[in-house]
Amino acid sequence: MADLPQPIGIPDRSFPESLTSTRDGALYVGSLNLGGVVRIRPGGKAEPFIVPGANASRSVLGVLAEEASGTLYVCSNDMTGIGIPGPSDVKGAWLKTFDLASGAAKGSFALPEPKSMSNDIAVGADGTAYVTDSFTPHVYCLRPGATALEVFVSDPLLAPAKDGVGLDGIAFGPDGHLYVTQFIPAALLRIEVRDGKAGPVTRLTPSQPLDRTDGFRPHGDGFLLVEGAGRLDRMIVRGDDAVIETLQDGFAEPVGVTVVGDVAWVAEGKSSFLFGANKGQDPGPFALKPVILSPM
Repeated sequence: MADLPQPIGIPDRSFPESLTSTRDGALYVGSLNLGGVVRIRPGGKAEPFIVPGANASRSVLGVLAEEASGTLYVCSNDMTGIGIPGPSDVKGAWLKTFDLASGAAKGSFALPEPKSMSNDIAVGADGTAYVTDSFTPHVYCLRPGATALEVFVSDPLLAPAKDGVGLDGIAFGPDGHLYVTQFIPAALLRIEVRDGKAGPVTRLTPSQPLDRTDGFRPHGDGFLLVEGAGRLDRMIVRGDDAVIETLQDGFAEPVGVTVVGDVAWVAEGKSSFLFGANKGQDPGPFALKPVILSPM
């Protein structure tokens, strides 16, 4: 087994919400409170890549590097409703696109509902981007060359619970279907995809109780999944069952994961220090934590 890398520090007082990576090992981390995206090259330190407020962006949630089109997808939101001003004064929820090589702005696409939260992104083999909305029962899509988002699927099973937080992470499985998480209460769902169109939505049965299912990424014949309660899991879908294996516990409110080689990098969000029970207290330093992955 390879030696465990050291944690990688990210800017102080910058609360991450998601991270992504490219094949060369570079990591990209968005900031929920400050906005913008930092890049960490292999062996390097965090450096600004997307400056806060660029392309009329605001608080950054999901980020996804898509190398086939050279695009960095960014979920941007006005979070002033929960006391996070973020950069700029742009209202609403957006999907923003940037050039993955230079960081230059490429596009800006509004989520059309008046109350939305653009949360995370997955990209299909045909280049279509899919975006979760935490406040509605919709998953949107942006097809190649399109100038606006369209509703890909809307289903009561995808709706947020009363006083809960709905759709969060999104990823394609090895079967070609889309899988999504719901944050509070925790849930895992499959959206069948046939010829680019949405089919039935199915709620999966997890093999163990889950708590605040957040970001996840494809890995091997399944997924890596983080739970806000502090866990990094491996998830394999078998029929309508989700077989969960906890790989490591004890993270500080993890929000996202990405894989580089045989290492999973986990972002600790510590969001309770921003708008929760620990608001106003010192969250301590922020870092991406490595976990060595055993062969699938």
